[in-house]
Amino acid sequence: MEAPGSHRFWMHHAIGLARLCPPSPTAFSVGAVVVGADGVELTHGYSRETDPKVHAEESALNKLGDDPRLRTATLYSTLEPCSRRASPDRPPCTDRILAAGISRVVIAWREPATFVDNCIGVEKLREHGVEVIELPDLAEEAMSMNRHLELS
Repeated sequence: MEAPGSHRFWMHHAIGLARLCPPSPTAFSVGAVVVGADGVELTHGYSRETDPKVHAEESALNKLGDDPRLRTATLYSTLEPCSRRASPDRPPCTDRILAAGISRVVIAWREPATFVDNCIGVEKLREHGVEVIELPDLAEEAMSMNRHLELS
């Protein structure tokens, strides 16, 4: 078991949240956790938690609004934050993360071309100075609840 507060500890929490997602044939099940600089969870969310189109990062960030603690927080997401959305009325999660001022994002796997071709969430975040940490050894576990989808 990972030490509380470690990147792997929080990613396992996000993976547990992803398992709560109502299954969908047209979207990934993703979990997200936002952890403050003091190592305490600020909020969490998961795909389709509040409506059929809400993304995990969006769900978590919606709960905090313009909280100043976000500027020193780390966001853990089981999947690379989206760089564009199928829903034109909703900003991509990368834009939401940048607007919140989050300085670090930790992911388990990058978005495949299943629904969005050429996702550049990691690159966009890094271009804007966000530290992005990838935990590829947890990718298999993080994508396990999405095995019913064609993962390209």
